[in-house]
Amino acid sequence: MTIQDPAARPESHTPVVRRVIAGEFDEDPRYATYRARGTTDWLLVHTLDGGGRFGARSADVPAVPGRTLLVRPGTLHDYGTAVGQERWHFLYAHFHPRDDWLPLLSWPQVTAGIGSIEATGEVRRGIEAALRTAVGGRDTAGRNGELAAVNALESALLWCDRVNISRELAGTDERLLRAIALIDADLRADLRVAHLARASSLSASRFAHLFVTQFGVSPQRFVERRRLAAAARSLELTNRTITSIAAACGFESPMYFASRFRARYGMSPSEFRARREL
Repeated sequence: MTIQDPAARPESHTPVVRRVIAGEFDEDPRYATYRARGTTDWLLVHTLDGGGRFGARSADVPAVPGRTLLVRPGTLHDYGTAVGQERWHFLYAHFHPRDDWLPLLSWPQVTAGIGSIEATGEVRRGIEAALRTAVGGRDTAGRNGELAAVNALESALLWCDRVNISRELAGTDERLLRAIALIDADLRADLRVAHLARASSLSASRFAHLFVTQFGVSPQRFVERRRLAAAARSLELTNRTITSIAAACGFESPMYFASRFRARYGMSPSEFRARREL
């Protein structure tokens, strides 16, 4: 296949973005977008089904279900349905971030100007629900609709940040990173030290020692904090019952969950949730 000279390629429409423009596309194999200079806004794309690609064909970044891609301003836009795919179904948002969002936009880079987050389970569902709310907000008349879209996009970025290990784990031993990835992939899984050590190709004693050296807490305490942080985010962003949140975050006993949550955050889960209504 001959690759068309970029200078001869027609430019796609560039949206005018005030704060947020969100939408949902379900495209066929012919879909493609090209903007040589990118845009002045950020672009977030979350794939639901099928597959897409970003970049020149010789160095494509695949857009697969569960992957969220974040394109920085000024980055080449050369994306479309991936070769061999019958469709590319995705949610997107063009946006200008608020200043306090900037820490949420520091993602692992898969190529220059494009960050990538992989999510499964509750986090993936949270990202998708928040982005759909952003799409719905866009369709609401008036200023409140735009504000709803902005707030929903912030929620999506917060969900993404839960699986973004690039900021907090910079310089971490790669063997421990494998354990962290295992923890974040499924908080309900068997996350005892022996299991995490095997995933890291270390003995249990060596793994525990290295973990404490790097993080200052035991693996068991780290897992608990990860589970409690996930629960806190769910309490803030969803209306799920406290019992279901506890189970989804790996706590078999709601009473034990409530006890550990209070010890960590200084209030009960119900009190923590009530703050969002204030």
